[in-house]
Amino acid sequence: MVAGGLMMSSFAPNIYFLYVSYGIVVGLGCGLLYTATVTITCQYFDKRRGLALGLISTGSSVGLFIYAALQRELIELYGLDGCLLIVGALSLNILACGSLMRPLESSSSPPPDKMCVDKVPDQYFVYHEKTVEENISILEKGYIDEKSVNNVPDCKQDSILNKNVLSSINVNEKDTYKKKVVEQTNFCKQLAKRKWQLYLTYWKETVVLFKNKVFSALFVAILLFDIGGFPPSLLMEDVARSANISEDDYYMPLISIIGIMTTVGKLILGILADFKWVNTLYLYVTTLLMTGVALFAIPFAKSYLTLAMLSGILGFLTGNWSIFPYVTTKTVGIEKLTHAYGILMFFAGLGNSLGPPIVGWFYDWTQEYDTAFYFSGFCVLLGGFLLLLAALPCWNACTNQSSKLPPNTYSYKVASNT
Repeated sequence: MVAGGLMMSSFAPNIYFLYVSYGIVVGLGCGLLYTATVTITCQYFDKRRGLALGLISTGSSVGLFIYAALQRELIELYGLDGCLLIVGALSLNILACGSLMRPLESSSSPPPDKMCVDKVPDQYFVYHEKTVEENISILEKGYIDEKSVNNVPDCKQDSILNKNVLSSINVNEKDTYKKKVVEQTNFCKQLAKRKWQLYLTYWKETVVLFKNKVFSALFVAILLFDIGGFPPSLLMEDVARSANISEDDYYMPLISIIGIMTTVGKLILGILADFKWVNTLYLYVTTLLMTGVALFAIPFAKSYLTLAMLSGILGFLTGNWSIFPYVTTKTVGIEKLTHAYGILMFFAGLGNSLGPPIVGWFYDWTQEYDTAFYFSGFCVLLGGFLLLLAALPCWNACTNQSSKLPPNTYSYKVASNT
């Protein structure tokens, strides 16, 4: 989907075509790719899960830097259309990497079920060889018995037999066809019922996830974090211009500082998550609260040095994306990770979509960025406090039992309940 969408975009005649090819196809492909990569990584690694997540998150950040430079050169050499074709071709290498990501199954596990078509019983087919052979044998037997009893001449007997054979075959075909229709109807009903049960089970599991108060708080926190934490990466340069900072004072673009520190933060926070004495949920809450405080401080920054420091802090704290899958795993368990993480990523994407327009509306309303960053800081702080309040009772309830739990049992009470 990623490669195909990029290649399709090179032939786009207008912006509306790009909405579909680049926005929907490439965007959906990237979303599926990211979620699958993260959940598979969590399944592959246990002791060094935080480091593994930090590395793949760091790889995505480094890839953004490389892609930005590569894109500029390709556009200058081959134009935008050629650039999209080449990048689309490069994206096909994702298939080679994805082929190595396979579910961890033991060799003794049963083979996967065959397709539903293979499970259709043989009696669903009208012309079944065994049935035809049985009918022929019965007819031949009746023919011999009738001939021996009645002593009818062979020519008359043959004609009578032919009529009887044709009538019996027609009757058998009609009966078999009626039986087939009834059995196929029952089969379709059973298949529809089975599919409905699967959907019903999925929604029941979703409801159970939201009954977990830490998961519910995590969903609110990630939504508010993406509403408030994403816009600074887009607006820091505008904030510097509104503060009348001269371009001569710029040693490095603020957006570059955010990008570099995000890469560092992903790796360091991922390594910290592997330490036994570090509670990953509290670590994540701490990053949220510190991000909220840094956002509140941006309106008071009036120099390049202050804005650069705040940009570095925000970038480092935004690296908490590397420990978010770790926190989700500890909250719901590895069995429910794919289901839960997909839901959380949906609301994270929703927050990313809502954040910039809301912040832009605040700027249009007040003609300054102060109110926008106050709003962003409030959203992130609110999400952090809600998650902290939901986590504290669960952690305290499990503290006394932590020594009795087996090594692979999750620390949070909600994990065992789920």
